[in-house]
Amino acid sequence: MNQKNLKKLINRIKDKKISPDEAYAKLKALPYEDIGFAKLDHHRHLRRGFPEVIYCEGKTKEQIAKIARKLSKNSGELLATRADKKAFQAVKKTLKKAKYHEKARIITAGNSRKKEKGNILVVSAGTSDIPVAEEAAVTAEFLGNKVERLYDVGVAGIHRLFKNMKILKSADVLIVIAGMEGALASVVSGLVDKPVIAVPTSVGYGASFKGLSALLTMMNSCSPGVAVVNIDNGFGAGCMASIINKK
Repeated sequence: MNQKNLKKLINRIKDKKISPDEAYAKLKALPYEDIGFAKLDHHRHLRRGFPEVIYCEGKTKEQIAKIARKLSKNSGELLATRADKKAFQAVKKTLKKAKYHEKARIITAGNSRKKEKGNILVVSAGTSDIPVAEEAAVTAEFLGNKVERLYDVGVAGIHRLFKNMKILKSADVLIVIAGMEGALASVVSGLVDKPVIAVPTSVGYGASFKGLSALLTMMNSCSPGVAVVNIDNGFGAGCMASIINKK
């Protein structure tokens, strides 16, 4: 249940096109629907501005498909993260318009949001960081934002970043994705006057400790204005950037 559908329902009651009992039947799934193995938060769209998102890892393809069908029916939208092709094929059987973003490992369906005015730039240090970068970019796009991408501009070849100062300066919010030592977020923040959301990735050799070294570097950034999300959490970065951009 989103704002548009709720207002439409209220107007239908006012115009006597639907009875109070029929309206109650539509609303009784709020604040959640219990389907046994999951309790679906249909009220989240009204609270947060976007529906509950499915985290696919750890769920069976049958569970994912059932949750997707229920969420899409209620809100008209679907976003599922960390999905593989088997999960997408299961969802596609019930949601014909579902789309799979392979690099981002995301399934989407039914999005018709008005674009926000601001511009989000997703920057990755290396090509190996692209899966997390794409998760952030696709999430932000799904939430109604204009998104640009600037990939493979890490500190090992810092001239590649400096050659793209125009696109850096034009962004309203920046998401910076980096593994290894994670220094790129501090460098970017030192060059722009906009908020930077740093995403450490698990890319790197042994002493990077699966992203921990990048996480600590980003949290200890000497450049003010850097916020840090969890390791490999492109989805969280995309959501945060969207919230900032709307303001």
